[in-house]
Amino acid sequence: MTQAVLYHKVDSIYDDVTGKQYHFPKQYLKRMEQTVGDWIVYYGPMPRSKGSFYFGVARVRNITTDTKIENHFYAHLTDYIDFDRWVHYMENGGYEQRMVLPDGRPNGGLTVNAVRLLEPSEFQAIVTAGIANPDEWPDRVDAPQDADHVPSQPGFGETPQAPFFGPEVNRPIIPQLLNRRFRDAKFKQNIRRVYDRTCAFTGLRLINGGGRPEVEAAHIVPVEHGGSDSIQNGIALSGTVHWMFDRGLLCMQDDYTITPSRHLNYDVSHLLHKDMRARVPELAHLRPHPDCLKWHREQVFKQ
Repeated sequence: MTQAVLYHKVDSIYDDVTGKQYHFPKQYLKRMEQTVGDWIVYYGPMPRSKGSFYFGVARVRNITTDTKIENHFYAHLTDYIDFDRWVHYMENGGYEQRMVLPDGRPNGGLTVNAVRLLEPSEFQAIVTAGIANPDEWPDRVDAPQDADHVPSQPGFGETPQAPFFGPEVNRPIIPQLLNRRFRDAKFKQNIRRVYDRTCAFTGLRLINGGGRPEVEAAHIVPVEHGGSDSIQNGIALSGTVHWMFDRGLLCMQDDYTITPSRHLNYDVSHLLHKDMRARVPELAHLRPHPDCLKWHREQVFKQ
């Protein structure tokens, strides 16, 4: 097994689904076979930005043959997580040694390779750079109570949450990537960021006394049903709306129209946007994926 970088464009001509499947021609088959059971880093151009960036990480589960297009294959992925930030491939002098010429310029002959094998140290450096940003709005961790302690007023005397990962925290990369608590925290951090701490269904942007947003990060396809921690499998929702969404009392169409269930025993339209359309990120690759929305409508929503 070995780790690798996979080139991916948001508008790729290949049958890719970020974090779920990677479609590739036969010329890369031998390299891809080496990655089965190991991790890959996504890499490519990003909207409204110059250059190419590393932007996510996933694990290769297996490889199958494309039955429709000759000499093409699929790598099936799992455990995907978005980076906190896009990491430019030439940042800090470059993360892949072979991608940088002795004079410091990019190696143009390698930048065109869609699949590049990585050294373990390169993989660790890239992922560390991508997931090391601390959460701007960590959950509150209350200080221990004792007989002599007088509870403080709301918003004061709150102990900040210890960081999961960062330059000052020397922890192995892969155990972190598989840790459920870590993944939940990163998913919430990313969803709150791309939705600007605002509920997509109601427009509410409530901030508590400690500066933390009330809005929650909802998985569209739950993790226990195979849902990923990709931003495209998430949406920012206020607590009550999140509860209704998870129980199939609200769903969203592919055009982001909000649909209430007939099983609702109370008209909640006054809580939602007047036009009954969810507010989603402007960039298409950050919006809920149609496959996730379809699953929720078919498997969770109560008609």
